Amino acid sequence: QVQLVESGGGLVQPGDSLRLSCAASGIILSIYAMGWYRQAPGKQRELVALITREDSTNYADSVKGRFTISRDNAKNTVYLQMNTLKPEDTAVYYCYGDITPQYGGAGHYWGQGTQVTVSS
Repeated sequence: QVQLVESGGGLVQPGDSLRLSCAASGIILSIYAMGWYRQAPGKQRELVALITREDSTNYADSVKGRFTISRDNAKNTVYLQMNTLKPEDTAVYYCYGDITPQYGGAGHYWGQGTQVTVSS
């Protein structure tokens, strides 16, 4: 069974930085893509950043130039470096993975979410 475990959320002030991490565990054959989504209160979940196994990246316009996604294939881990954080970045951040486990077909997996709060 595949699990995604996030870490790194917290309370910061505007202009500060945070780094989120997400590790995929289980018997995994391959990972096509991993990334981060976020959901603010009263809003729909939205894509923040995605990285494929070919290292192709995609960012939401609102985070371009401030956030950087990266991955460590050997550790099945994805990172999100968030700089110059703004109050509007406040949300629950969810890790996402398009993963093929050893048993069963490819699927979409989600972490439990980590809270990021940007406030003075």
